[in-house]
Amino acid sequence: MNEIRLKALAKINLGLDVTGCREDGYHLVRMIMQTIHLFDSVQMEKISETGIQLTTNIKFLPVDEHNIAYKAARLLMDEFELTQGIRIDIKKCIPVSAGMAGGSTDAAAVLYGMNQMYDLKLSQKQLAKRALTLGADVPYCLMRGTALAEGIGEKLTRLPAVPRCPVVIAKPGISVSTKWVYEKLSLNEQTKHPDIDQLMIDIKQQNLKAMASHMGNILEEVTIKEYPVIAQIKEHLMEHGAINAMMSGSGPTVFALFEERSTARDAADALRASELARQIYVTTIFNV
Repeated sequence: MNEIRLKALAKINLGLDVTGCREDGYHLVRMIMQTIHLFDSVQMEKISETGIQLTTNIKFLPVDEHNIAYKAARLLMDEFELTQGIRIDIKKCIPVSAGMAGGSTDAAAVLYGMNQMYDLKLSQKQLAKRALTLGADVPYCLMRGTALAEGIGEKLTRLPAVPRCPVVIAKPGISVSTKWVYEKLSLNEQTKHPDIDQLMIDIKQQNLKAMASHMGNILEEVTIKEYPVIAQIKEHLMEHGAINAMMSGSGPTVFALFEERSTARDAADALRASELARQIYVTTIFNV
């Protein structure tokens, strides 16, 4: 195989709780991860030159070892002593620095693609082990679907598929540092934690409205306090028919679940008119 084209899918967090912090500074989490049908296009091609050639449609993104997709390619090239070079072109659609694992999913696609192209014969488990060295979200991005993520996000348990429904994605014209958000998070007796266990029960029972009502993200109190526009977007989407709306990951992207695609489209149009968000998409839950 000399060429492969892949869809690197975005994720949202239906539930995100932080239960503590390790001595090394990493936070312990319990999250319900879900892929959606919003994706970056990753094209990979073997080339006669040695090394890695990475291009992207986003001018400010690095195209060297500072890019996680480049690191993913380098990881396997070094381990398996691959001498033939590779060209990777990433056309990004997933908002950048948005809490949707855009970089991690690109890295996962590169790992998967190189495993196929160079016939490395790595199993899903073996790929996931290597993915974890790149970032906590990368193993999930290989797995996709609905999953419980624990530990620092690397302990994954497959969950039943979430009911398929329309999703509106809205990112305001700001970027948020995940590191900053976690550093600002204060855990004490007054901290309100989302009920991840109840959320899993709702998913198992295929109860979309109950699931939506129990969604929660402990990081919202940090990010929204600094960027109130996130709360404004949530409120706007709820006023226009969303079952529920919530920030994904550390933000600032907001996602909203809907029962009908027509309602989701109308809500997206109204949000565009409000100019609260810069990037707005209407998509769906993606199940494997």
